[in-house]
Amino acid sequence: EKAFGKKVDYIFAESLPGMMGIERGDAHLSMEGWVDNLLEVWERMTSSGKAESLGTNFPDAPQGWYVPTYMIKGDKERGIEPVAPDLKSVADLAKYKDLFIDPENPKLGRLYNGPAGWRVTSINEMKMKGYGLEKHFEAFSAGSETALSTAIKRAYDRGLPVLAYYWEPTWVMGLLDMTRLEEPPYDESLWTEEKNFACGFPSVRVLIVANSKFVKENPEIADFLRNYSTTLEQNNKALAFMFQNDAETQQAAVWFLREYDDIWSKWLPAEAAEKVRAALKEEK
Repeated sequence: EKAFGKKVDYIFAESLPGMMGIERGDAHLSMEGWVDNLLEVWERMTSSGKAESLGTNFPDAPQGWYVPTYMIKGDKERGIEPVAPDLKSVADLAKYKDLFIDPENPKLGRLYNGPAGWRVTSINEMKMKGYGLEKHFEAFSAGSETALSTAIKRAYDRGLPVLAYYWEPTWVMGLLDMTRLEEPPYDESLWTEEKNFACGFPSVRVLIVANSKFVKENPEIADFLRNYSTTLEQNNKALAFMFQNDAETQQAAVWFLREYDDIWSKWLPAEAAEKVRAALKEEK
């Protein structure tokens, strides 16, 4: 708004309705298009010439099984000794099962899984079998995304072991020092129900998606967005800022612009960047 003098209406939408809105022209831009999750729709949108990518917002968004880094390296400031110094991959989990005991089934370790109904929740259950861990661990389904993040943070704050499915970018990964366990590289031949998805998750593109008519009518904005890119670390930190400060998206945007002037100023013409800096001075 400040750089180009354009009024912007922000619309919150689920992935599929949002993409279809861009296809129709009801919406013009999505800064976070998880196109691989809607590949058929995305291919239709682009092949018809109604939508296009202006580039990558941030690189491949990882997901997998995470543990607190202090379990592996310790944390001198918190007086935590490393309890699993050799824990590097899912193949190492069986020997550390006793660190993750499931209180409801003490014979097994617990993996905090996603909520029931998420596709990835059933994938993680099958991964247990694929990695031969079903005799050592149980995939415990969290009741919600909030319940999952709460379980991780509660254990982390107490310096306790915890094993959980999670993904990036998220406030959890921005606030907590977590390590994603290694898995065999993604292999299309293994990424099937028959093979129990016994490999790493496929990489996920997160693109800046635009209505093609809007791009033609607003070339200066399109050029800005083609220059736009962020890192997972930057997004994790911004989301952590929102969580810690109970901040709205506008406040997080101001924080980002103040924190990363050397980054975003390169996306814009010099005159436009100065307009943004002037507007920032008026923000509290």
